[in-house]
Amino acid sequence: MSRKVAFVTLGCKLNFSETSTYARQFAAAGWEEVKPGPDVDVFVVNTCSVTEHADKKCRNLIRRLHHLAPGARIAVTGCYAQLKPQEIRAIDGVCLVAGTESKRDLVRMILEQEAAAAEAEAAGPATEATAPGAGGNFFPAYSSGERTRSFLKVQDGCDYHCAYCTVPLARGHSRNIPVADLVAQAREIAAQGIVEVVLTGVNTGDFGKTTGESFLSLIQALNDVPGIERYRISSIEPNLLTEEILRWIATGTKFLPHFHIPIQSGCNRTLREMHRRYTAEQFEAKIGLIRDILEKPEERFTRVFFGIDVIVGFPGETDEDFEETYRLLERVRPAFLHIFPYSRRAGTPAAARPDQVQESVKTERAARLQALSDRLHAEFTAANNGRTAHVLFESTMKGGKMFGYTENYLRVERPYDKNLIGKIVEVTI
Repeated sequence: MSRKVAFVTLGCKLNFSETSTYARQFAAAGWEEVKPGPDVDVFVVNTCSVTEHADKKCRNLIRRLHHLAPGARIAVTGCYAQLKPQEIRAIDGVCLVAGTESKRDLVRMILEQEAAAAEAEAAGPATEATAPGAGGNFFPAYSSGERTRSFLKVQDGCDYHCAYCTVPLARGHSRNIPVADLVAQAREIAAQGIVEVVLTGVNTGDFGKTTGESFLSLIQALNDVPGIERYRISSIEPNLLTEEILRWIATGTKFLPHFHIPIQSGCNRTLREMHRRYTAEQFEAKIGLIRDILEKPEERFTRVFFGIDVIVGFPGETDEDFEETYRLLERVRPAFLHIFPYSRRAGTPAAARPDQVQESVKTERAARLQALSDRLHAEFTAANNGRTAHVLFESTMKGGKMFGYTENYLRVERPYDKNLIGKIVEVTI
C-alpha cells in the first residue's frame, strides 16, 4: 500500500507553486496525494507570515492536523517556518521544519526520516531541517494539476527591506535561475496542455540579480514557448515595470493587459518612511504610461486591469495622509484594490515606532477603501459590457455554470460545457 501525503498551503501564489512541485516530487517517489484526513501519513504545511494573524492561523492549522491524524508526521515550510522555527517545533506532531535554505530539500528529508522511522519502528524527535549554503538556494517551482493556468516561480527573495516587511528575513535576498531553465519549465507546463502562465515571485521584476539577465529577456524568451498562449505578470514593483518592457508587450505579444502592482500609500511622507522606492507622482505617472501604451483612446480606463496593493494604518499615518492615498486611488481608477491593515511584525523598523495607529482607525480606513474598490470594480466591469473578449474557461461548475477570465481578468460565466474546459473562446461580454 502506498504512503499517503496531504498538502495544506497558506498565503501567496508563490507558495502554491512550491506546494505543487512538492506534490510532483512525492508522486515520483510513489506516494499518493490525498485530502487531509485521519489516514494521512505525512502532512506538508506551506506557511505564510505576512501578519501576526497569519502566524496564528498557521499554528492553529498544525494543531488541527495533529488532532485529525495523531500518528501522522507534519512537515512545515514557508515563511513562518523560516522566521519562527523554534515556535513551530514546539507544536505536537511536527517532525520537520524547513526554512528558506532547506525548502528545496524538503521531500528528500521527509523520505529519509520516513525510512529511518521505519527501520526504528518509531519516529524520532522533531528536528529543524538544515542545508548547506547561506542564501544562494533557489527552489524551482510551478503549479500543475489544473487544465487552465499555471503559476511559474521566476524569482524569490527581496533586497528592498521596506520598513514594515519581514519578507527579506523570511525568503532571503533576491535570486533566480537562468532564463533557459525557466523556458524549460514553461515547456513542461505546455506539455500538460496548460495554455496560460502567471509569472510569480516575491519581487518579480527584480529577475536577473543572480544570473546577470533581465526581466525583459525572460519574458521575451517565454513568449516564444509553443503551446502557451497567454501570460500574466504578478507582483511587480512600479519602478521595475519599465517603458521598454511595456512597449515590447504592446507589439502583439502573449502578455496580457493585467498587472498586480503595489502602491502601499499615496502619501509621499509615508512612502519615504516605508522605504519605498518611488513617489506618489511617479506611481501615478507610471499607471498613465501603461494606459498610454496599451490602451487606444476609445479603450481608456477599460482595457488594462490594475490590481493595486495598499496598506492602511502604517505608523504615523494621519487622516490627511490617508486622504491623499484615497484621492490618488480615485484618480488612478484601478480595477481592484488589495487592502492590508498594517500588522506589526517583530524585527522590522516600523514595529518599534511609538506612533502606532489604533486598530479601530485601521478598520475604518480599510472599510472605506473596500467600498472604493467595489465601486471601481463595478465601473470597470460595466465599461467592458458589450465588448468582444477572449475567455479561458475553467473546469469549476456551480449551479450549472462554468467560469473563465478575459484577457483583462474579468470573470465571465456561461452554461457548463465540458468541451470548453481549458479552451480560449471569443465571447461578447
